[in-house]
Amino acid sequence: MQLAPQLTTVRFWRLTVQWVFFAWILFIGIQFGRFVYHFTSGGHGALVNRPPGVEGFLPIGALASTKFWAMTGTIHPVHPAAVVLFVTFIAMSLLAKKSFCSWLCPVGTLSELTWKLGKNVFGENFHLWRWLDLLLRSLKYLLLLFFAKLILLDMPASALGGFLGSPYWAMSDVKMLHFFTDPSFDTIAVIIVLIGFSLLFKNAWCRYLCPYGALLGLVSMLSLFKIRRRIDTCTACGKCAKACPSLLPVDSKKTIHSPECTGCLSCVESCPHHSLHMGPPKVADTPKWVFPVVAMGIYVAGVGLGMATGHWHSVLTYADYAQWIPRLSTLGF
Repeated sequence: MQLAPQLTTVRFWRLTVQWVFFAWILFIGIQFGRFVYHFTSGGHGALVNRPPGVEGFLPIGALASTKFWAMTGTIHPVHPAAVVLFVTFIAMSLLAKKSFCSWLCPVGTLSELTWKLGKNVFGENFHLWRWLDLLLRSLKYLLLLFFAKLILLDMPASALGGFLGSPYWAMSDVKMLHFFTDPSFDTIAVIIVLIGFSLLFKNAWCRYLCPYGALLGLVSMLSLFKIRRRIDTCTACGKCAKACPSLLPVDSKKTIHSPECTGCLSCVESCPHHSLHMGPPKVADTPKWVFPVVAMGIYVAGVGLGMATGHWHSVLTYADYAQWIPRLSTLGF
C-alpha cells in the first residue's frame, strides 16, 4: 500500500514515457538496420519494412525540407516523416515548453541517466563557474545560428530542390545508421569525452552543445505553459531550485521564462507546499497531469495527422535502395 502513491507521481510517469519511447526508438533502429542489411548483404538478409520514424534523426535535412514546404506548399516526398516529426516537435515547444527534451528525446534520456549515475558515483554533480557556464551555453546557439544561416539564408530555392531530390539526401538515413553501427575512431573519442563530461555535469550535451534543443528552447519561450510560483505560500526552502536539472533559480522567480526550462516538472514535484505549477497565465493552480497530457497529445496528433494525410512513408522504392545503398561511397559520403 505504501508504493501506491508513488505510482501517481509525475516523475514516475515521465520516466515511464521516457524509457518506453527509448525502447521504441531502439526497436526502430534495429528494424532499420535489418532493412539496410538486406541490401548490403546482397539480398541474403530478410526484407523488413522500413520504419519512417528513423527520419527523426535527420533534423538538419528536416529543416531544409520544412523550408521547401514553406516555399512551395508541398512536403518533399523523399523523407516526409522528417518534416512531420520536426514540425511536431516545434509545435510541442510552442504549446508545451521543451517537453520533447524531457519526455521523449532518447539523447536526453541517456543524458539524464548519465548524470544521475555520476551523482551516485561521485556523491554530487559539479557546477562550472557562472562565466564559463554562460560561455559554453552559447555554443549550442552558435551551432543553431550556423545551420540556420546555411539552410535558411545561404541555400537558394534551386539548390534546395536539387539537394532534396539527390541520392545524397535520399540515403542520409542510411548514413546516419552507419554513424551508430560503424563509428570512426574520432567519433568514439568524442562520445567518450561527452560521456565523461556528462557524468560530472547535469545534462552536459543538452545544456551546452545541442542545437536542436537550442531551437526548441527559443520557440518554447512563446509557450503559455510556464513554471509559476505562488509567493503567498512559498517558504523559500530552495528545494525546487535544487531539484531543477537545468539549474534555474525557481525559488526566486515568480515565473520561469528561460529557454533552458524543459518542462520536466521536477521542481513542481519537489515543492512541499504546492506553491509551483506548470500552466498558462491567470490560472491559479493547474493540475500536474495537464501539462504532460497536452504535450503527449500534440505528439500523437502530429504523427497521426502526418500518417492520415499521406506524409509519412517515403516514395523511395526497393529499386532505389538496391541501387544506392551499395554505392554509398560514391554519393559523397
